[in-house]
Amino acid sequence: MPPAITNDIATPNITHYECLKYVVVNFSISEKFVALVAAYALSRTVHHLLRPLSQPYITSDIIIGLLLASLPHVRGSFPNQFNIAVENAVDFGMICYAFVLGLEMDPYEIFKSPTRHAIVAYAGMLSTFITACTVTPWLHYSKHTSVVSFTLSLSISLSGNGSHILTRLMTKLKVGKSDIGKLSIGAGVHSDMITMFSLAVGFVFFPMEEGLNVKDRIKTIKIGVALVSQTIVAAKISPVFMNWINNENPEGKPLKGSHLVLSMAYMAFICSWAPWFGYNSVLSAFMGGLFLPSEGRISKWTISKFNNSLSILFYPVFFFWVGLKLDISSFEAGSMGTWGRLFCLLVIITIGKVGGTLICGLTLGYNRPELVAVGLLLTAKGHFHVYLAVDALRQGAIDITTCTSIVIVIFLSVVHTPVVVKHIIERARKRVPIQRMALQWLDPSSKLRMLLCLQGPHNLDSAINLMEISRGRPEPGIFVHVADMIEFTEQIASVMAPGGVDNITITDRSITEMRDQITRAFQTYIDGKGGSGGAIKLSRVLALSTFNTMPQDLCVLAEDLMVSLILLPFHKRLNVDGTLDEGHPGFRYVNRKLLRNAPCSIGILVDRGFGFAGKISRSSESKVAVIFIGGKDDREALAFASRVAWHPGVKLTVIRFLVDKNSEHAPRRVNNRASVAEQEEEMKLDDECFAHFYESHVAGGEVAYMEKHLANSSETYTNLISFEGQYSLIIVGRGGRVNTVLTHGLNDWQQCPELGPVGDVLSGSSSASGTSILIIQLQNIKGQLDGLSEEFSIM
Repeated sequence: MPPAITNDIATPNITHYECLKYVVVNFSISEKFVALVAAYALSRTVHHLLRPLSQPYITSDIIIGLLLASLPHVRGSFPNQFNIAVENAVDFGMICYAFVLGLEMDPYEIFKSPTRHAIVAYAGMLSTFITACTVTPWLHYSKHTSVVSFTLSLSISLSGNGSHILTRLMTKLKVGKSDIGKLSIGAGVHSDMITMFSLAVGFVFFPMEEGLNVKDRIKTIKIGVALVSQTIVAAKISPVFMNWINNENPEGKPLKGSHLVLSMAYMAFICSWAPWFGYNSVLSAFMGGLFLPSEGRISKWTISKFNNSLSILFYPVFFFWVGLKLDISSFEAGSMGTWGRLFCLLVIITIGKVGGTLICGLTLGYNRPELVAVGLLLTAKGHFHVYLAVDALRQGAIDITTCTSIVIVIFLSVVHTPVVVKHIIERARKRVPIQRMALQWLDPSSKLRMLLCLQGPHNLDSAINLMEISRGRPEPGIFVHVADMIEFTEQIASVMAPGGVDNITITDRSITEMRDQITRAFQTYIDGKGGSGGAIKLSRVLALSTFNTMPQDLCVLAEDLMVSLILLPFHKRLNVDGTLDEGHPGFRYVNRKLLRNAPCSIGILVDRGFGFAGKISRSSESKVAVIFIGGKDDREALAFASRVAWHPGVKLTVIRFLVDKNSEHAPRRVNNRASVAEQEEEMKLDDECFAHFYESHVAGGEVAYMEKHLANSSETYTNLISFEGQYSLIIVGRGGRVNTVLTHGLNDWQQCPELGPVGDVLSGSSSASGTSILIIQLQNIKGQLDGLSEEFSIM
């Protein structure tokens, strides 16, 4: 009996122990998952906080990765077996990173005659390499390794840079198309490619271990032969295979799953030859990607998907792993030697890059301040350099203090780059000339250049009608630049190649289809009845930005194209019942910022059926009105209306609001900041402008004329409301009126101040009147210096 009792008691104890163990293990796994998710979430949060400083993602990733992994509770929840799992994931991620980095580069640029970009890159690399080889052996960074091999590896690493980080930063800040931007990006790509290629070759011939025996030398020969064979196959056989895949999967058709799997398997096979014989997997992936064809649908698809996955999933985890490997608590911060070696690394990078760039650039005829800026930009390092430092720690070549110092130097090399770029922009802005770009000051013998912006296909019909009535005289006509306003997202950013600044390729199908639809619609209209006589010339441009930077980018575009008028769609869209929806806050922000900073005149179209009234042509008759109360914006609206008056398919009516001073309802006094002299000067300009319009169009019977004698803003409001439904389009000035008797108080209850008091009243009705409103504002000279051409020249 006792044994039976003992067994009955023991079995539940064992079961409870196993359950408890199961719960503890699962809780431990959940802790690790939470830590990794926290690394991602905190990194994105810090990046958002650093956005005003234009810091790249690597900055926030390093900060969060090192700080989060240094917390004792977090570090304690990752024992060795889980560290190994994270380490394997990181190694695989770096293999993908190196492969895509190589795939984006063109190795055959080396064999061409060196461009100025390449010369500057070679000079910066050579000076940094010589400086590092001279100084680093005396500072004892390595331990128990070949001094020659370690010095060469460290010197080559310091000579390189993170080209993809530099490219995205220059693109984001809109200086990539300038001469200094092209030079920096071109030199960065050359530098990155040469240094990584040198490391890949040096890994074979300069191993870290000392005292190699015959067996090790035979292994080195095998690795070298395997690497050469892999490179030859990738360079000679791969183009044939990839071209066959691309021909079987033309653009516009879905990729065949079998061909996609076959392509991925082939790429993996190419990159795995040398590692079978002991070669480094990351460097093998880079060499395989470097000699694979970078053109073609499969290659572009691979670059797009890999970059997107790396930026979203891999980088935060990578720097969290770096934090786990470093253990900041072991950093010897109290030793002067630690800070001395760290400072020496910074000095080597800075003096080497800036000195080489400066000496070489001066011989090429570049300016000294800009050469210093280029040299500072080329000091920026990337993810691969961090990985090399941590890998050296794993191999026992350096200690934790040295590895941490190298990571800190890499962090400091990235942090300063936005400051340098902004300094370049400020220097360039000082050279921007102030120009008067408005319809009133347009030379009659010159084409009107207009930037017509669209949020999407829903703006197509109204934009085409607006372009049609703006054409003016058949000679000289109009030049319309149609711009797509597309929000710059992280997904789009991840597919940008280092060499793709001039020709950005967007692979998102919805965006490409939308752009193609808009292009076809405009081209069809130009080729048909709309473009008869060649009066309208068309070009397509792209405004690819975040909503925060889109206003500045459109200013840059407007200055670059030298347009006199920007036409924007209202942020609210037309509903099926004819009313307006709540609108998009991002596009409203863009409109309001542009009104303050545009380098030319600007118009906002509130579409309430203008696009659905049918295409306006010479044989149609569309009723359009322009309201003139007075002020600079009304004069600009009248200048636009003078172009509309030339269109045979438009019946234009000009309505002038005049003050009825004899009315008993006229206010005795209106608060006005303008002096009497200013009011008289403005009234004189109004009379001269209107008299010229009257003589040109009304006197000959081309334009109908109507006068409204009003006493106050209440009567103004009543008359404005009465126009609903009578016209398909009403053109008004936004504001700028010195005499405010007729508009005083209208802005007290404005829903959309960006439309001005008159525009807000006309567009604020909830009825489905079908009357669209075009609000025009004269160029604001104060805001012109905020814009800067993307292709500015400062070198």
